[in-house]
Amino acid sequence: MATVKTRVISAAESDSSLSLYNLLDPAVLANPYPLFRRLRTEDPVHWDPFIHAWVITRYADVVTVLRNFLSYKPAPPETLAAMGLSSLDPIAKMMMKQMLFMDPPAHTRLRSLAAQVFAPYRVEALRRHIKDIVSSLLDKVQHKGRMDVIADLAEPLPATVTAELLGVPASDIRQLKAWSADFAEMLGNFQHHPEGVPRVLQSLQGMTNYFQSAIREIGVHPREGLIHSLLTAEIDGDRLTTEEVVANCVLTMVGGQETTTNLIGNGLLALLRNPQVLQELRSDLSLIPSAVEELLRYEAPSQYTTRLAPEDFEFGGKTIGKGQATIAVMAAGNRDPERFPEPDRIDIDRRDNRHLAFGWAAHFCFGAPLARIEGQVAFEALLRRLAGLALEPGPLVWRHNLGLRGLEALPVTFKNGTC
Repeated sequence: MATVKTRVISAAESDSSLSLYNLLDPAVLANPYPLFRRLRTEDPVHWDPFIHAWVITRYADVVTVLRNFLSYKPAPPETLAAMGLSSLDPIAKMMMKQMLFMDPPAHTRLRSLAAQVFAPYRVEALRRHIKDIVSSLLDKVQHKGRMDVIADLAEPLPATVTAELLGVPASDIRQLKAWSADFAEMLGNFQHHPEGVPRVLQSLQGMTNYFQSAIREIGVHPREGLIHSLLTAEIDGDRLTTEEVVANCVLTMVGGQETTTNLIGNGLLALLRNPQVLQELRSDLSLIPSAVEELLRYEAPSQYTTRLAPEDFEFGGKTIGKGQATIAVMAAGNRDPERFPEPDRIDIDRRDNRHLAFGWAAHFCFGAPLARIEGQVAFEALLRRLAGLALEPGPLVWRHNLGLRGLEALPVTFKNGTC
């Protein structure tokens, strides 16, 4: 491929207002889309010297990166040591065994096993059970006339479902959620927080011990679930190591909870801020599947991901050098007017809605079928059961997670009784 030689702009020369570092500002984090719009229109292939990475924001370019670039690799022990970050070594070692940070053939080997558990036909069979969980959660709050959608529904629903799919007790979801939140905060932020490392390490050790114990128990008393599937799977005589099983149970637990929680919370907030759309959906619940896709596009739970250039790669007259970090901003691609007409408008009946919320190609989220059904069931139940849904007055606080977009809380009020 022909390349174009370009000079990488230094921090002193760069327009700092275009840096993703601005997401550290709570006001920008609350609404990052003007920043993404500026990047997409002013410099869609942008070298960000403040985070030492290329930032890609056009839909077609994001697809190219997701399809062709290599997975981001955690720094090896010697690099961490040279940077004075040896304390992160246990985290890096686990991440290197997770399929999210692998490329074929290792990625293919692990993904084929995990995807079997999340196959669409298997997940669809869970719809009735998911409805029962949602009904039980709403039963606890409906008489109150108010709820925190995050704490009362959006967190416990995917936590319960994910625990059951893994094959661990649903009674452990509170602890699993706490560990998951710590790990997700580390995954979703590009800046290093030394003060947070001890907490993440403690959570990592807790998760490791928990899943090692679960593996031993399931080995003696087998039961259905992803742990059992990973333990017993064999590909060409090859089996996964205990470390690989533990690492990918952690990945499944975090991914299965965080993205679905954000889908429900972000999606409902978007509907409440657009009451005419909310009323349209309430009037025709058959639109819920397409509405979920539109809400995923409009407020992507996972905003960006990092890849590495496999070789010198030319984008729009600029060369991304081999091995350079490249941040594909799916949330920006999802608002690209070249791909989606009126991208800043919620159209719950939008056609040809091939959004980027679940990624693309080999790393397309294997839990997408489950997240979709959980979102569909949750929105249908909320609209059927809770009349007069409205935001409680007061400021909303977004979680301090730049990549995994979600609310700390979403307090709402509603009328007693069903719609």
